[in-house]
Amino acid sequence: GGSIARAIHAKLPDARLLAFDLNSDSLTLAMKEGVIQEARSRIDDAFGNCDYLFLCAPVSHNDQNLLTLKKYLSPETILTDVGSVKTGIHRQIEALGLTVQFIGGHPMTGSERFGYANSKASLFENAYYILPPTREVSTEKISAYQTLVQTMGAIPLVLSYEQHDYVTAAISHLPHVIAASLVNLVKNADSREGIMKMIAAGGFKDITRIASSSPEMWQQICLTNAKNISSLLERYIQDLTAFKKELDVGESDRLYRFF
Repeated sequence: GGSIARAIHAKLPDARLLAFDLNSDSLTLAMKEGVIQEARSRIDDAFGNCDYLFLCAPVSHNDQNLLTLKKYLSPETILTDVGSVKTGIHRQIEALGLTVQFIGGHPMTGSERFGYANSKASLFENAYYILPPTREVSTEKISAYQTLVQTMGAIPLVLSYEQHDYVTAAISHLPHVIAASLVNLVKNADSREGIMKMIAAGGFKDITRIASSSPEMWQQICLTNAKNISSLLERYIQDLTAFKKELDVGESDRLYRFF
């Protein structure tokens, strides 16, 4: 959310941004830096006439935020989110009758550091920004949102929400599970002196860097995209089991082809 605000402020300096955050320090800093022009202490009618409204809370909190927002929303507002899982919010949008104005959003970029203090306007430069629209939203609204995404420096890609959740399970969610499992493996297999941790070099750090991301966020992602992650995890476990068999019997040609 902070990076989106910074990017819009940098690229569209005449835009007026208002924000709500449970963390008042984030709002204070954003106001001090001039990134937002209005900080709100709660979700209220001040958000009623926004051209765009970004839901950037954890996935599990957006349901309640949507319920609160519904009574204030202008029908012209393009409502979007930045969640890593789309099925749940699309179903909530359908239940609330907001399908004509919702276009999901997921910038395929980020950092293991989170919070407004770690946000940056350049985060979206040349990154894919997936837009899963509802079937009812107009092509004009989709086109307008694509233009905004391009203005922020990103590359818009329109997918269905079902496609999005399966693809991101493979290239984002499962890698986070694997990274965390490797970190936990080393922690549990290490000597009392912590030699593994002490000498872990660049290669190990590169593939486990993402394991330091927000545990709350990844807990929620796994719970809300469990079916896709589980399906791909099963295939991954089968591949590892096959690799172990080849390793145990010394299948040199197959090991070479694997790498």
